[in-house]
Formats: sequence, C-alpha cells, structure tokens
Amino acid sequence: MTIRVLVADDQAMVRGGLRMILEDQPDITVVAEAADGVEAVEQARRLRPDVCLVDIRMPRIDGIEVTRALAGPDVPDPLRVVVVTTFDLDEYVHGALRGGAVGFVLKDAGPALLVEAVRAAHHGDALVSPSVTLRLLRHLTAVRPRHEPHPLSERELDVVRAIARGRTNREIGAELFISLSTVKSHVSAVQTKLGLRNRVEIAAWAWEHDLAR
Repeated sequence: MTIRVLVADDQAMVRGGLRMILEDQPDITVVAEAADGVEAVEQARRLRPDVCLVDIRMPRIDGIEVTRALAGPDVPDPLRVVVVTTFDLDEYVHGALRGGAVGFVLKDAGPALLVEAVRAAHHGDALVSPSVTLRLLRHLTAVRPRHEPHPLSERELDVVRAIARGRTNREIGAELFISLSTVKSHVSAVQTKLGLRNRVEIAAWAWEHDLAR
C-alpha cells in the first residue's frame, strides 16, 4: 500500500529534497507540495493525504497553525501531521505536539529518520527526533511526578509503559503476548479515559506520572 504524502515548506529546494528522499522509497509517493501555510491547509483538505510533512516557519500561516487546522482537537476528521524543521525550540516542539502533530523531526536528523517518521505516522504511531525526545523527558522528569488516581486497568498501564519506552503496536503485542487488534483497543481506551489525542501525549502522561522509569 502506497503512503500518500503532502510536503509543505516555503523553500523550493527543501521541498525538492524531501520529495527526492521520500519517493526513493517503494511505498511512499508525494501527491502535492505547498509553499505556504494556507496552501498546505487547502491542499491537505482537498487531497486527504495519509501524512502531511509541515515546516514550522512558512508565510501566511505557520506550521503550528497548519497543524491545528489539520490535526487539532476540534477537527472532526483529523489528518496525520509530522512537523519537519530546522529549529528545535521548546515553544515549537510543545506547540506542534499540543496542536495534534504525531511527529517532530529535525531536518538534520537524516533521511532514514524522516522516512521512519512518515511510516510511523501512517501506521498510527508517533516519532520525535531523539535529541528532542531527550529534552522533553528531561523537562518532564524535572517536574514532581503526579500520583493521583487514574481509571486505567493494569493491562492498560502495561501498554502505556510500553508506549513511553517507544514501542510500536506490534512490539507491544509481542512483549505482552496479545494480538495487534487488542493492543489497538487498549490504546484507544487509554486515549478515551485520559482525554489524550495521540501516542506522544500518552508517553508524556506516563512520564509525568512516573510510570516510564
């Protein structure tokens, strides 16, 4: 199955480079390019790509606003957005993830990580550049862990811990000896019970509650 991708970046050279990297893969095709935020939103809503790669700094509206428009909590049928940027400022990372992004990749992270992020987003997983992840976790572990009651079952907690360690659904299934569909059901139940939108937020919740150590 081919993964359909939209690439949004205000620099033509960057868009061309991203297209070249992605279309070198047999399972990925770039269906559209956008040079600014407004065009990105319009193209994404019209074409409904499987994954949208969005730069942070773009004319008209920036990548954070694009992410909110396509993947935010109020969007009825959200798309999967991966933010790709040169800048790993905390405000960008938090803004993108709060806006609904399922990935945050630095442009200097290399082609392999970019491709992995697209595939992860398509499969419902999340991927954040390792250097960014470490900063996020340091920030979370610097905050006093919360131990308030929560509605999760022991099995759901097992899944949450595995997500916080970066496991995919298939790896969680193998680790816990349960089927892929059961893993997906647990993930969905966790999101519903905790009011979380994606795996990044689940991982953050786990670290905040001292469950990921």
